[in-house]
Amino acid sequence: MGRKAERSGVCALGRDRIQFDFEFEGKRYRPTIKRAPTEGNLDRALKQLQGIRERIARGTFAFADEFPQYRLIKHVHVAAAPRTCDVVFDRFLKHCESRESKKDLAFVTVYGYRHVLETVWRPAIGEKDFESVRYTDLLSVADGHLWSKKTYNNVISVVRCAFEFGYRDLPEKRNPAEGLKTLRITRKDRAPIDPFKVTEAEALIAGIHRDWGEAQGNYDEFRFFTGMRPSEEIALLVSDCDLVGGTVKVNKARVQSRDKDRTKTNVDRSVELCPRALEILMRQLALRDRLKTEGLIHHEKLFVKEDGGEISNLQFGYERWKKTLTHSVKIRYREPYNARHTCVTWNLMIGKNLLWASKQHGHSVQVMLTVYAAWIEGGGESEVSAIKAAMGATPAALLEQIEKARQKQSTSPASPSSPQELAVGWQYGRRTCANRLKKRRKWSRSVRAFDPYTLSRGAPSTTRPSLRGAQS
Repeated sequence: MGRKAERSGVCALGRDRIQFDFEFEGKRYRPTIKRAPTEGNLDRALKQLQGIRERIARGTFAFADEFPQYRLIKHVHVAAAPRTCDVVFDRFLKHCESRESKKDLAFVTVYGYRHVLETVWRPAIGEKDFESVRYTDLLSVADGHLWSKKTYNNVISVVRCAFEFGYRDLPEKRNPAEGLKTLRITRKDRAPIDPFKVTEAEALIAGIHRDWGEAQGNYDEFRFFTGMRPSEEIALLVSDCDLVGGTVKVNKARVQSRDKDRTKTNVDRSVELCPRALEILMRQLALRDRLKTEGLIHHEKLFVKEDGGEISNLQFGYERWKKTLTHSVKIRYREPYNARHTCVTWNLMIGKNLLWASKQHGHSVQVMLTVYAAWIEGGGESEVSAIKAAMGATPAALLEQIEKARQKQSTSPASPSSPQELAVGWQYGRRTCANRLKKRRKWSRSVRAFDPYTLSRGAPSTTRPSLRGAQS
């Protein structure tokens, strides 16, 4: 009796059929399917009936798709309009935004979902009936692009999430996106780790300080001796710094110009600062104090631009890094992220504990050894000694260079001392100043108030004598 009550709406009809009982559009229907009424089949039919009732409540139930062999199908009310992929994608993104508001998803994740759906999947299958999309349709879209393995996997992952969300309304049907497989990324597919030697790093750091000033120099120099990710470094606050304990707290990041309250690995950590990193931190705090005194800083971010503004995105300093590396110091070009690789490599070369180094940089020991660390070729005892010396203190030459630049900036006039400086402003480049001065001189040339020939509407007469000649 209890079992029959549990299966209300589903019952056996003879030896080879199962009957459903539900209401649709105000009418009662009892369609059947050809299936032996065993215990397992009756349970599956009950789940199917639950899905039917849910779709009826949402207005997405299509009677002809569910029971195409129903003998009274002609008398059934017209089925509801099928859902398109665009509708499913919209609902999926709305659900993701809801999870983002509850801090269950990161902003950059939702941004990535939306970008992939808008640029890849909507143009290809957006207008198609969601339930009519097959595995081969999805595969042909994915295979029709020339992507790297990482990009291909990201695109596949997004559509699988969206289709899994859509097929939760259809538990009795198979999701075609389940068959999509990601590509295996091997060690050869990753960009090779290319750390800097100490002499190269010091030359680059000095060049950045010389070319772009102390704010940019401190920002890039700090990464060499802490190994922090750029997203973590630009999110650091003054309150995260502990000068007494010599540590920096890393518990947030900034991605796509948005702050998020977690790191890439969702694990908070405390970075122990070597003596060189502690010196950089003290220099940066002193720089902030000077800029704050001038009224240029109105935030709590540790690293700032030269004008005191916040560093809003991860592209900050990339062009400067490239220009200094390839033009000023003329060293083989490497991406700024290699500063992190360099720090990990240096720590291993001077004999730091593997577990300590992995916690310091926010990844597992295996990832550190296989992805981040690379022994510097030709690095013997001399290289190890140079690494220890670099981590121990800032070179005297660099300190002298920074101090000279600081004094030069402090002795520069704060207000214009001449009308020319007031006109063009000292903050403009030489070429801009020269062009503006040239225009000002042109505008200031004297012009005669009246000339009957040059001010006439037509061309001046060639038969009349010149007034200028008559006056002379």
